[in-house]
Amino acid sequence: MTRTDWQHGLPQPHRPLVMGIVNVTPDSFSDGGRFETTDRAIAHGLALRDEGADVLDVGGESTRPGATRPLVAEELDRVVPVIAALAAEGVAVSVDTMRHEVALAALDAGAVLVNDVSGGLADPDVLRVVAERGAAYVAMHWRAHSTEMQRHATYADVLVEVRDELSARVDAAVAAGVDPDRLVLDPGLGFAKTAAHNWELLARLPELVALGLPVLVGSSRKSFLGTLLAAPDGTPRPVEDREDAGVALTTIAAIQGVWGVRVHQVRGSCDAVRVVERWSGPAGRVEGP
Repeated sequence: MTRTDWQHGLPQPHRPLVMGIVNVTPDSFSDGGRFETTDRAIAHGLALRDEGADVLDVGGESTRPGATRPLVAEELDRVVPVIAALAAEGVAVSVDTMRHEVALAALDAGAVLVNDVSGGLADPDVLRVVAERGAAYVAMHWRAHSTEMQRHATYADVLVEVRDELSARVDAAVAAGVDPDRLVLDPGLGFAKTAAHNWELLARLPELVALGLPVLVGSSRKSFLGTLLAAPDGTPRPVEDREDAGVALTTIAAIQGVWGVRVHQVRGSCDAVRVVERWSGPAGRVEGP
């Protein structure tokens, strides 16, 4: 999928989009800064493109629990050169940011989508930037920054509260001028959520899909998978050994009708969504060679 596929609204293929993760940070929980330099991040992004990613999500701020926020200038220095280089290759690029300054610079550099884990709560001007540029926008469910988010992991009914709080973010985005046809919702697995909350949200994804807006799910490598796959002594499964479980969740999310999945393991996820597409397609479809 190229940048031009995003010019007239959100792409709507007959299977979930696969969003490949490109962390340009020294302190990411998932890759430990392996791609924190510009050249490494660009090479990694192109490799994910070649594995089949539909869009690459470039982020310069770690949102792991307890993470300290970088300065705006640091975040800009991390992501803008990477986005510009990938966009120049024709790649569809998303910027993972909560800051309007970074969103604006990223869109100027060629990004087509702003993936805001705060849904506009951290910096409401992000919504203005998205509206003015006519960009696509992911609003994730969020209650607080990384240093304190787990203190807000209290719900009477996690699906109902996440749904209602996301609906309020949709209203704010539309009021700011964001095109409703370019809005995507993300339940925010792991953000102010316990493992039990994450599993309940995954089990009830069709209720979010029923809101009528595209849904993006980001479960890749997260700690609730490490806990599920823990060793007999209780030691969580190491981050990079959670990939098979991540592909399993991609399969489940695809069956439940999500618009996209945000993943580290692109090739396996692409295989999974193709299998689900074929399995759920018209009976008797003629196979290719």
